Amino acid sequence: MTALIRSARPARPDDARLRPLPWRRMAGVTWRQHRIALAGVAVLLGALAVWLWRMGTPLHNAYAAAVACHPASSAACQNLAGAFSASATSDFMGHHGPGGVLLQLMPALIGAFAGAPVLARELETGTFRFAWTEGFGRWRWALAKLVALAVVLAAATAAFGVLVSWYFQPYLGTLYEESPFANLFGLREVTFPAWTLAAFAIGALAGMLIRRVVPAIVATLAAYAGLAFATAGFLREHYLTPLITSSYFNPGTSTAWVIGQWSTKDGKFAFAGDPPGRLLNQFCSSLPPEKVAGPNGFTQCLAQHGYTQWTSYQPASRFWPFQWIEGGWLLALSALLIAVTVFLVQRRAA
Repeated sequence: MTALIRSARPARPDDARLRPLPWRRMAGVTWRQHRIALAGVAVLLGALAVWLWRMGTPLHNAYAAAVACHPASSAACQNLAGAFSASATSDFMGHHGPGGVLLQLMPALIGAFAGAPVLARELETGTFRFAWTEGFGRWRWALAKLVALAVVLAAATAAFGVLVSWYFQPYLGTLYEESPFANLFGLREVTFPAWTLAAFAIGALAGMLIRRVVPAIVATLAAYAGLAFATAGFLREHYLTPLITSSYFNPGTSTAWVIGQWSTKDGKFAFAGDPPGRLLNQFCSSLPPEKVAGPNGFTQCLAQHGYTQWTSYQPASRFWPFQWIEGGWLLALSALLIAVTVFLVQRRAA
């Protein structure tokens, strides 16, 4: 019995190395793997958008009615302006109000719950062993997933940031004139997607390092909180050199962001902030009540005794430069973290 011998097929150049799958193939894979997380983000932002729209519409209507009323000195117009001011002074949407606190949590929650599981779930369940042996390649696999999800999250949060800016427009009008820095600076159309991308990138890196979903989410929230507090407390006010003035500056009526106030005497530092009670009792105890209640009663009184008040501030005109500065360095940080994550995926042994 003779064996059947078959001639071998001539080797082709492509047989030595398979061509990698095209990038577009990963779009469908990424969507199938993360569609639940993306749908959750869409539902969350959609519900918040409806809530913000319902709250902002009456506020805009009240502002439009007050501005359109003429003559402005009439009793009816004053009542409309008073009604708008009463609604605008509510701290519900401020930094410390419940609405403002809820919105400020959004970048961290979206970034952590969408970013940490991207790699941590694959590593925790062991499915990365199969994914990394496919023809797409492990570093291209990681890069395609991270970049695709980052772009979708950035687009969604930028649209929501436009709605946040729309809500706060009446606060910047002639009837209220609040500082734009005071209204959820990190949730505008530039900084909201930037902070979300930073949280997402932190989560992806934490998932790669920790390799478990829940601990990676916790680590992401902790790292994001530290970065946010450091930025708001120390970094943001120094994006541009603050201006300094010795003229009277009332933080309660200014649209600028007041960094600090202090007083000097004979060119030497005297005290910071409000004047101490001992100086007021020593120099200003004889001021009549109407002088004390005036716009600069204590300041004028102490000025007569050689004290000069200084104020460092960021003018309202720097709001958008600050937005772009913060958005720019957060974007660079996100790109760096994603690059490090992809590098670790490439280096990790399967």
